[in-house]
Amino acid sequence: MLSQGLVLVGNHPKFNIALETARNVAVTKTPVLISGEVGSGKRAVGAYIHQNSVRRSARLEIVDCSVESQTVERIVLGFRDDQTGKFNRGVLELANGGTVIFANIDALDDNFQKRLYTILQELPDYELDVRILATTSKNLSKLVGAGKFSRPLYTYFSGAQIDLISLRERGTDLELIARHFIEEYAAETNAGDISLCSEAARKLTDYNWNNNLHELRSFIRKTLSNMDGMTLDVSAIEKGERKVEFTSAEADEDGFKLMSLKDAEKLLIKKALVFTSENRTQAAKILGVSIRTLRNKINEYRAEGTSYFVNLR
Repeated sequence: MLSQGLVLVGNHPKFNIALETARNVAVTKTPVLISGEVGSGKRAVGAYIHQNSVRRSARLEIVDCSVESQTVERIVLGFRDDQTGKFNRGVLELANGGTVIFANIDALDDNFQKRLYTILQELPDYELDVRILATTSKNLSKLVGAGKFSRPLYTYFSGAQIDLISLRERGTDLELIARHFIEEYAAETNAGDISLCSEAARKLTDYNWNNNLHELRSFIRKTLSNMDGMTLDVSAIEKGERKVEFTSAEADEDGFKLMSLKDAEKLLIKKALVFTSENRTQAAKILGVSIRTLRNKINEYRAEGTSYFVNLR
């Protein structure tokens, strides 16, 4: 869906609705909340809004709120270099006249949430004209209800909302996107015309793609880099060094998806955390394990780089 040239690919009706909404809000100054699963293209849609606005010639800055809280504050507000004494301006100043995307806004430190709301309200007082967008892979409304996210900050962003569907819901779009990623790779590497056979395209739909576009793009590029010939076929896909979680197309007679025991454990822990709005004590009780065991598992998955657990507060 996203390439270096910011190409948004797809024909699914829900995707088209999201894109139409993005075009409509691009001409306004309204803050926008873009929600969707990890890797579903939220930052790309944010960049699309910026590029389709009168701010396109000004700067677009992205703040990843999932990094260490002090780092986020320094990026947003600016900081003075301890060695040189030089003051480095924050993104709100750097992007004056442009756009700032607060990615993973749900991970923002509790105390800074309140402070950021006040800062955003006061931007005109400092003669700063900045379009503010935010992305989240979580249900902010539930987090607000659980007291885990600032209601005023949520209200600030929730006036306009764009919801992106997952890759596995997009049907034939998956083949279009896969072909786009193949063309992107071929152009970057001067590999010539690489084709995708129809059987291989169908095979790609057997996967859940839990990290959506990011995962598909990474898989395509890795497979192509290790492939002989100019056709991406089923054999090339099956040689990919990827642990596959099959969709319901390969579920058993009871409707269970086939996956490794570790993947099943990871999925169960994630579902328990989502169900309890990330209350680890309650999640541990539901799972029948100690809070220490749950904490160790979370740290294990975080160390592996699993996106949900990396962003878990």
